Amino acid sequence: MWLLFLLPAFLVTSLSALRLCRLVAATDVSWAPRPEPLPERVDLYEAAYLAGGPERVVDLTLVTMAEHGRLHLAHTGWTTVVEASARTELERAALEAIGPEGQCPTSELRAALASGPTVQQLAGRLAAAGLAVPKALREDVAAAVAAVRRAGLTTLALLAAALCTVGRGDGAAAPLLAWFALPLVLAGGTLALARIELYPVTRWAAPNGQALLRALRPRRTVRSTDLLLAVAVAGLSAVSDRRLRVALRPRRAL
Repeated sequence: MWLLFLLPAFLVTSLSALRLCRLVAATDVSWAPRPEPLPERVDLYEAAYLAGGPERVVDLTLVTMAEHGRLHLAHTGWTTVVEASARTELERAALEAIGPEGQCPTSELRAALASGPTVQQLAGRLAAAGLAVPKALREDVAAAVAAVRRAGLTTLALLAAALCTVGRGDGAAAPLLAWFALPLVLAGGTLALARIELYPVTRWAAPNGQALLRALRPRRTVRSTDLLLAVAVAGLSAVSDRRLRVALRPRRAL
């Protein structure tokens, strides 16, 4: 009777593990050497994306504009335009997202800028250059890992259901546990293998992108110009002004 629970556990785990393994193999091919030379350096916004994705690019943009006196970021959660001048495409996109009234909630500004075409184009350029993880691959791997985890939980649920069908005194629980251990080991082993194989890859930066980031990190200092570099690489923890950190921190939905 408990075989009716074991077979679905094997099927679900095997299919999800196979999918994840195929994606890991495809990822290895994606990071193969390219015929064109890789960039020798990245600018601050590119470094910000490689280190923290779109949200980090938004942090850097707003900190830069606040440091140069073009935006006022209030701890109450509002952003106000002080000087409507832009030096980069991202700053121009920020001013457009704020709108003609010159003021908007910081959370709305962050969301609009992070999902806007300027940041997406930046991500596309880095992925095309082999420095960033392509969006499609990142989403596929995340979905495959989640599927293997769900398969493990499904196996545990099926195991519990199978144990309910086994009498306590007939000695069938031991072989049942042994058989169900196989799909659980398969799920755990696949996740461990994926972790090992994907270790050189972060959520945002490919191995080549990480190498460029490592070259930037030793240059961080306390000087104003290097504060922006520190924000790009390390995020808001590099901002010493507590009120500015509070103003930039994304508001969590209740």
